[in-house]
Amino acid sequence: MPEQAGNLHRMVHWETLAALAGLMVLSRGLEDSGALTRAGRHLVAFASSERSLAAVLVLLAAALSAVVTNDVALFIVVPLTLGLRLVATLPVGRLIVFEALAVNAGSAASPIGNPQNLFLWQQAEVGFLAFLGAMAPLSIALLALLLATIPLAFPAHAIRLVPAGSTPPLKSGLAGLSLALYLPLLLLIDAGQALPAALAIVGLYLVLHRRVVRYVDWLLLLLFVLMFMVLGLAASLDPVVTLVDYLMTWPGGILTAGTLLSQGISNVPAAILLEGFTDDWRTLAWGVNVGGFGLAIGSMANIIALRLAREPGLWRDFHRWSLPLLLVSWVIALLLINI
Repeated sequence: MPEQAGNLHRMVHWETLAALAGLMVLSRGLEDSGALTRAGRHLVAFASSERSLAAVLVLLAAALSAVVTNDVALFIVVPLTLGLRLVATLPVGRLIVFEALAVNAGSAASPIGNPQNLFLWQQAEVGFLAFLGAMAPLSIALLALLLATIPLAFPAHAIRLVPAGSTPPLKSGLAGLSLALYLPLLLLIDAGQALPAALAIVGLYLVLHRRVVRYVDWLLLLLFVLMFMVLGLAASLDPVVTLVDYLMTWPGGILTAGTLLSQGISNVPAAILLEGFTDDWRTLAWGVNVGGFGLAIGSMANIIALRLAREPGLWRDFHRWSLPLLLVSWVIALLLINI
């Protein structure tokens, strides 16, 4: 343990944190520019009710997560949703809770949708379409479950609009810069250059838009540093390995182990730890993706969404919906896995 404590910095995914830092600056820039508020006004005009708006945002978040990863999808959809506060009287916090769950459901289908899928795809050495086919039934089922829950969370009455005069002025320069840098940042992240790209973006905004950098939630990055260290240590402990052996005897085996272990050490470390216990990558992938529901720590995306929301009491409200959905989605996965 002392030797491991001396190597704590090696447990931190610095490239991941750099990518998050760059995305946080760009998403804050878009939010501060007023562009997302204007886009939100058009979106609200398109939706006929809170319920239909929730369905549109859930589908948008899920679709984006399968293409640009769950974290990036949240950095697009959550600031857009926050901008709705200036457009209409809406349960913005609850919308963000469902968006967090939606990116977990949507990203489950794609080998590049989330970190655990990317890791297991590389370990499985199967084709892109083969992985997609193996994961699609689960992803579709989770998304269908989430859409079926929307009527319980959002009323069908019309949206109450805020007077148009309260819309902030558009800062076109800030909006244009933030939008223009999204694609280059994603390409540099994909090329393994997240750290220099993030440093360049932070430096650029310090010069041109210092206020954006000032109001980024930098404590979120510190939270992830601590999480990587604590979970990295926990995953290597003998009691954790013993626990895995015990969970493997439960109904569902590796699926249940992946789901439950994700609630304690998050689904990415759970996937890495459990990969050494099984050759059934598909069942493991199903388990850790289901594990993204439940406790907020089950998926990094949950924590990102809740921190971006900046709303008191939202963590409690998140678990009010996520824990029942975890139980139902686990049962659904057990029923579907052998079909």
